[in-house]
Order: sequence, then structure tokens, then C-alpha cells
Amino acid sequence: MLKKYKYDGDRQFKLSKVSTDETSLESDRKKAEARMKKNFEKIEELHRRLYADKKEGVIFLFQAMDAAGKDGTIAAVLSCLSPHGVKESAFKAPSSTELAHDFLWRIEQQAPMKGDIAIFNRSHYEEVLIYRVKKLWKTQEKAGRLDQKKLLDYRYEDICNYEKYLWHNSIRTVKIFLNVSKKEQARRFLSRIEEPEKNWKFSGSDFEERKYWDDYQEAFEAAINKTATKEAPWYVVPADHKWYMRLVVSEIILQTLKDMNPKYPEVTKQRLQEFEGYREALEKEAGKSKKKG
Repeated sequence: MLKKYKYDGDRQFKLSKVSTDETSLESDRKKAEARMKKNFEKIEELHRRLYADKKEGVIFLFQAMDAAGKDGTIAAVLSCLSPHGVKESAFKAPSSTELAHDFLWRIEQQAPMKGDIAIFNRSHYEEVLIYRVKKLWKTQEKAGRLDQKKLLDYRYEDICNYEKYLWHNSIRTVKIFLNVSKKEQARRFLSRIEEPEKNWKFSGSDFEERKYWDDYQEAFEAAINKTATKEAPWYVVPADHKWYMRLVVSEIILQTLKDMNPKYPEVTKQRLQEFEGYREALEKEAGKSKKKG
């Protein structure tokens, strides 16, 4: 079902060829929401197993244009997960300390342990998106020996190598691009202006960034094509209908966890024998407390 949204290096991704508003998995909103609710129940159980198994971790990474629905989608996903073993990290503009390190330094600090789920709200991909669009290599400090013309290519290469490194160390990276249309983004910006409770979400910089829309589209297309691999695939999710986008994301997370196939650890016969001793002692104590009650 998800094959049409998945890019793992087998085919080229062309943004102009994909729809932002199709609903091919489920066109009925109520049915989609019911299906998502069932997905959440399955995700919750698989997460419990993952946390107990502690053999593999996973990063679910979200990238999108402004107003595509990252925050709402992440909130919906997190609502079905236990706080244990789950952490969301939001990557804003790097601080001076972060800029003084290699660009993956702040990312590595948020990588999950085995058994954990990490949710990345933006990520190291900012380094080939805004870095490319705003030509940040011109202002960031760097060694003079580096070829400025190759800095972006170095970023793509480093990202691929890092994600492969995580894969080799039992951490998966699943990358999700919420693909919203420019027209739908305009509608959502208007609602932020017109509805008082949403005013806080809108800033002048949001409008200014729209001037770079075509540049960002090219940057997303290049990033996906250069970093889509079997170990760390991209999913391009239609985002014009929020309810449908959340259904697809729930399907991606569910399918990933199923593929990881976590299991509760098996208890050895020796441990089971030890349990019998504990049982006897606890039953005696429970009996005493019951009489006292």
C-alpha cells in the first residue's frame, strides 16, 4: 500500500509528478480516522515490545514546508505512545555552540538507544535544504582547504554515511516528507491570520519564506534523490488533507515497527524456577496482609 509513497533509491523522485491531495488509501475521512485509531492500537503494542526487546531503535524524521502539519501529525502519533522510550527533538536554527561543531554533532546527541523511538521535528536535512537555498556556506566558518563548490555534495555524502552508520548500529532512520501545495499553504497561513487563537502561529518570516518556494522544492527533490537508500528510505506523503496525511504516517510507522518485529524477551527455565520461590514468599505475605486487612 505504501509503495507509491516510498523512495529507497530504486527510482527517481520528481516533485511535479506527485500529488499533494490524493487519497488513494482511503477516500472516506471517517473510515480513515477509524483505521488510524486501529493502527495506533497496534503501534502501541509494538512499541511495548520494542522497549522490552532493546535490540533496535528507530528515528522517525519529519521534514516539510511551513504549515504542512508537522506539529499536529507528530502530536497525533505521540498520543498513542508511552512516554517511556520516546523522545521528540525539534531542531531549530543552530546555536553558536552547535555551529562550532560538525553539523551532525547536535543530531547524534538525540539519536535513540536500542529499544527507543526518536521523533525528529526537522533534522540534519536542514543542512541540505535551507543550507542550499540560502547558500549558508558563504557565511559559515570553515577550513580554507575545502572546495566551496563541493560543500553541498559533502553534506549529502556525510548524511548517507551517517544513516548507514546508524543502520549498522541497530538504529533505523525513516524519513517522512509532508508534501503540501503552495495553494494549501496559503490557505493555512490565512487561517492563522484570520483566527485569533491561531495568530501566534504566524510570523512575517513565514510569508517571506514563500518567496523561496521554488528553490525549496528543488532542494527537497535533490535531497530525496541523493539520500534515499534501502537502509534509510524516504516517504513522500500528500499533505493537503491533514486527516489523510496522518493516516499515511500511521501506516508508515506501523509497517516499520512490524518489519522490526520486536518480541518480548523469553524467560529462561532457571528464571521460571526462581519465580516459583518468589511466588511462595509473596503468597505468604499476601495472605498475612489479607488477614490484617
